[in-house]
Amino acid sequence: MNLPSMNDGLMSASACCPALLIAAPASGQGKTTVTAALARLHTRQGHRVRVFKCGPDFLDPYWHTLASGAPVHQMDLWMTGEADCRARLAAAAMQADLILVEGVMGLFDGDPSAADLAQRFSLPVLAVIDASAMAGTFGALAFGLQHYRPDLPWAGVLANRVASERHAGMLQENMRQPEHWLGALMRNPAMNLPERHLGLTVASEVTDALARLDAAADAIATTPLGMMSLTDLKRWDVTFTTELDSGQQPDFKPLAGRTIAVARDVAFCFIYAANLDCLRALGAELVFFSPLADSALPACDAVWLPGGYPELHAARLAANLQMRDSLRAHAARNKPVWAECGGMMALFDELVTVDGQSHAQWGLLPGIVTMQKRLAALGPQQLLLDGHLLRGHTFHYSTCVTPLASSIRTARPGTEPAPEMGEALYQLGPIRASYFHAWFASSPAATASLFSPGSACPHALAEQTDD
Repeated sequence: MNLPSMNDGLMSASACCPALLIAAPASGQGKTTVTAALARLHTRQGHRVRVFKCGPDFLDPYWHTLASGAPVHQMDLWMTGEADCRARLAAAAMQADLILVEGVMGLFDGDPSAADLAQRFSLPVLAVIDASAMAGTFGALAFGLQHYRPDLPWAGVLANRVASERHAGMLQENMRQPEHWLGALMRNPAMNLPERHLGLTVASEVTDALARLDAAADAIATTPLGMMSLTDLKRWDVTFTTELDSGQQPDFKPLAGRTIAVARDVAFCFIYAANLDCLRALGAELVFFSPLADSALPACDAVWLPGGYPELHAARLAANLQMRDSLRAHAARNKPVWAECGGMMALFDELVTVDGQSHAQWGLLPGIVTMQKRLAALGPQQLLLDGHLLRGHTFHYSTCVTPLASSIRTARPGTEPAPEMGEALYQLGPIRASYFHAWFASSPAATASLFSPGSACPHALAEQTDD
């Protein structure tokens, strides 16, 4: 670590650490499995591994946290911002023996893309290619990924889902630059990570999750990549530098003295760790509860219902009338509720699952939510809230029909909100709800307003306990 002298209240901090960005030509190639396998392999060897996920993703980080034993944060040059990415990489380099960043979609997909992140921070790219249905084309694809964009930092290529040693040999023979061959992973159901409609199943719900990671780690240990020591990995050393403010930090604590109750269980699990950090930094005390298992809210001043899988637990949510009544009483006292995506879905009158079954929900918002077989919305979004711009994204398979008018709407980056475009934000009394997933640190002021009283619309909620 290097800490030069201070200039104008700023101090430059830098550290060097081996780092890889694990990418692929498309989604579904095995990036998450390879990233988690590398993390698990080196963690088992006693190395300190820090993993990051490129883009707005809640699910892959659960697996990487289990594999590495350390918190996993998201990185996105637009949503989280370059300064946040830079600071997190530098902090990780000061503590870790290896940094892994899992890309998003294909290497060059999206704006910004994983390739943009790799170039901005000089992260060598490890390309994972599903080679199950190819031979000679593997070499062409590897060469194209490396050279499509000039000056892209490059580590090498790993073949995934390979049929046999003979198949692996054919793939290796077709490499234009043989030194970039980092090995092959054979087809192995024991290391598959289970999926469902929103992506990977949350690791905590998979009873043999660690066994699957160990199988993947064992497999990658037999490849040239897995056989590398920490000294070998230093060929991919990257120096990360960030600016630290050495002066007095502003005492912006608008949530000081306030307690926020955060829903957290298998139905409500789409929570950025950085969002919790942001709330604490704003002065809030956090308490957690389970809408599935608990009968009442903990003592609190505000509630956050994050996204998740209410559609998989709709019957249990419907049956928890005590929690419904506790939430209704909270709102009737004009205490704020912020509900994101799945959290919002549970607040409506009714939820219809993809097989057509209807379940009564908590009825704090009028309307019906219906699950779809296809994605209803996907992509980065921004929300102008109380004069402050909050960044985030949307990703959902359901639609809702409600008599509520949207108070405001989100917009895609660089555009203005427009009627029937973006995601609606609904407000009823102290409840604010939207399909929009917010990245709180993008606007601490807007975040504070979500959990502060005084912004309620005139329609009040009556306290009810009827069935």
